[in-house]
Amino acid sequence: PTPPAPLMSVKRVLFVCTGNSCRSVMAQYLLQHLLQRVGGPTMTVESAGVFAIDGMTPTRETQRVLQDAGITCAGHRARTLTSEMAEAADLILVMEPFHVEEILQRVPSAKGKVHLLRSYGLSKAEEAAAAQQGISDPIGKPLEVYEVCFAQIREAVERVAKSLGACPT
Repeated sequence: PTPPAPLMSVKRVLFVCTGNSCRSVMAQYLLQHLLQRVGGPTMTVESAGVFAIDGMTPTRETQRVLQDAGITCAGHRARTLTSEMAEAADLILVMEPFHVEEILQRVPSAKGKVHLLRSYGLSKAEEAAAAQQGISDPIGKPLEVYEVCFAQIREAVERVAKSLGACPT
């Protein structure tokens, strides 16, 4: 994989999952929350789904796990990933290997900036193990599955936030 972009040049982060109602929503609102909390760098944080139904609200479980973390995503509406979104982003973080493939098939010019969230910023050895796992889609599963999913996203997003100059405690 190509090395991460120089993070100080990152002004627009895009999280991508399948439907933009669970994982990418959690990641987007968590990173926004962390950046606001520490007065971190000003950047645009967005999310989209490769197969989203435009206008759909986040699942109740997604809203609940974010609420439990003190974060609201009440105004969020799902968006389908467009080539314009991918081209405008400086860093695109996805949940599963198939999201990388889907984005690169649609927007080949995004090649250097699409990374798996779970392995982003890890050492090469750690990266290989994390890349095998990805972050599984919790849609339609019990709240406990969403909680595990959010814990995986939180660990990765906090690492991303640190690398972007926001150091959560």
